[in-house]
Amino acid sequence: MALVGVLWFFSTVFSLVHLTPVVLPEEEYQFKLWMSQFNNVYAPEEYHHRLRIFTENKRNIDHHNAGNHSFTMGLNQFSDMTFQEFRKSYLLTEPQNCSATKGGHVGRAGPYPDFVDWRTKGNVVTPVKNQGRCGSCWTFSTTGCLESVNAIATGKLISLSEQQLIDCASDFNNHGCMGGLPSQAFEYIKYNKGLMAEDDYPYKGYDDSCHFEPAFAAAFVLDYDEKAMVDAVARLNPVSFGYDVTDDFMHYKEGVYTSTECKNTTDEVNHAVLAVGYGADESGTPYWIVKNSWGADWGTDGYFLIERGNNMCGLAACASYPLPLV
Repeated sequence: MALVGVLWFFSTVFSLVHLTPVVLPEEEYQFKLWMSQFNNVYAPEEYHHRLRIFTENKRNIDHHNAGNHSFTMGLNQFSDMTFQEFRKSYLLTEPQNCSATKGGHVGRAGPYPDFVDWRTKGNVVTPVKNQGRCGSCWTFSTTGCLESVNAIATGKLISLSEQQLIDCASDFNNHGCMGGLPSQAFEYIKYNKGLMAEDDYPYKGYDDSCHFEPAFAAAFVLDYDEKAMVDAVARLNPVSFGYDVTDDFMHYKEGVYTSTECKNTTDEVNHAVLAVGYGADESGTPYWIVKNSWGADWGTDGYFLIERGNNMCGLAACASYPLPLV
């Protein structure tokens, strides 16, 4: 019995140590520097809780960066959050199935340029936006794409309203801060006869009642399509796509993101973004250049690169763009 008691004691101590890592003084100093950078203030109990999470995240980041990977990780505004908390606040809480939408994109055989970046093609991409604690990434992917498509067609870059989509697009199987899909949002805009400008229908970051005013519509959709991504990005415009985010992506900093943990099917999409170009790194790995909606403090000034050509995290199976009505 004594031996059993000793084993139980050490097992319990080991579990507590594993769950509550000892924070070194230099790690707490790094946490305080990070708090100052992002203007975070906590009550005493919350401080120690967030310190432990930050320390575990920082150790995981350092471990990853010490290995041989195609991308690096870094501290950002999410570094005091668990992935479960992050997923609840920033990803689609109801995973979307993008296999329902079909398109008739007519591509060309190529050849295509080795490198395309729509940010360098004049004033056709709006600055990186920040969705806040709302699973509205699908609206930012939608507006980002339509903003660029409209600017390419008309020569006028107008920031469009994500809040209108949150408030008004539920009849097209979208769920506001709970999730949606760009293809379904394009369908809403098409049948609703327009999307208002950001200035006329500003972003709140929470579900509200619909206040669409047709007279203030600033952009329109003739139709929408799911297509061959390289062909569309090379020849036409930036393209919206959805994919499956896992925990390491939360800490992405730079380089070409790859994952063996994410799913590459169409039924577990939990985030939507905008492909603004493509290229290949020095080792020859092809990538997409992608605009995110987590602010400019995340990733590389709000952008990231993700491997191209292998349907990484399901991105190639869930892509769409609108055809403008101009």
